This record gives sequence, structure tokens and C-alpha cells, in this order.
Amino acid sequence: MEGKTTVKYLQNYVRQKDYNPELVKDYFFKLSEEVGELSRAMRKGLKASNREEIRGTIDEELWDVMYYVIAIANVYGVDLEQVIQVKEEINQGRYPSPVVFEENR
Repeated sequence: MEGKTTVKYLQNYVRQKDYNPELVKDYFFKLSEEVGELSRAMRKGLKASNREEIRGTIDEELWDVMYYVIAIANVYGVDLEQVIQVKEEINQGRYPSPVVFEENR
């Protein structure tokens, strides 16, 4: 994979796999649950040492959180690649940083 997965690909992947607008509240409940599981994994310092030992780790829970954020974005028709760019421009104005968000990277 080598870090070449785009946000657009992830949105399309999740949309094809799991697009049920009537379940938006359930997606939010699952997001909340996964944030709690991430909190627990972080508190315990549970980090996967390899691909086979990912269950219940920070690594796994981060993806679970991202998955439900993406599912909710899909229900509301939010293009995450676009909103990331716009929000980073706003953030740069509020909190100037020498590190600037670059499109198409």
C-alpha cells in the first residue's frame, strides 16, 4: 500500500460497503463507542506489534473511528477531501503555522 490510499478512495470504499442513510444515528453511536474503545487502548498503551496482533489496539480503534466518521460524511454528502482543504485554510488564518497544507499530496 505504501501510503497511497486517498481520502476519496476511503469515502468510495465505505460508501460501497456500508451506505445506509437511515442508520446515521447508529453510525454516530458506533463512532462514540469506538472513541471510547480508542480511549481505553490509549490509556493502556495498547499498540500492535504486528498485523496479527491488532485486535483492541490503538491501531485498530483509530481505523474504527475513521470508518464511522467517513460513513457519517457519506450520509451527509460531505466531500472530506474538499472540507479538509477549506478547514485547513481557515485554521491557517486562526493559528498560523510554517507547515502549510498542500493539495494533491
